[in-house]
Amino acid sequence: MVATISRDELKKKLDSGNGVTVVDALPRHTYLAGHLPGAVSLPADEVRELAQSRLPDKAAEVVVYCEREACGLAEQAASQLEGMGYRNVKRYAGGKQDWVEAGFGLQGGAAP
Repeated sequence: MVATISRDELKKKLDSGNGVTVVDALPRHTYLAGHLPGAVSLPADEVRELAQSRLPDKAAEVVVYCEREACGLAEQAASQLEGMGYRNVKRYAGGKQDWVEAGFGLQGGAAP
């Protein structure tokens, strides 16, 4: 099982600009409708094809999320990344729903 990160921890990392890469594991159309600030689209079913080009540094800190806690796409994508040699992968279990419910905004077409 992939390590998790809390919403507050993720928010602090994003606010500090410390270089964490946030990955949206949802389908591309969902990403376009609204995603966490600065997130990269890497749909869970395309990780093997796209990870190398979208996440070239396998040592970088990567946080993967999906829609909500019950969504398994983040776990799936994060596990695949670990299997491909990415060494610092975490999963934001609350996902987009938790982020929005906390009053934080999204980028893209959706508003909180």
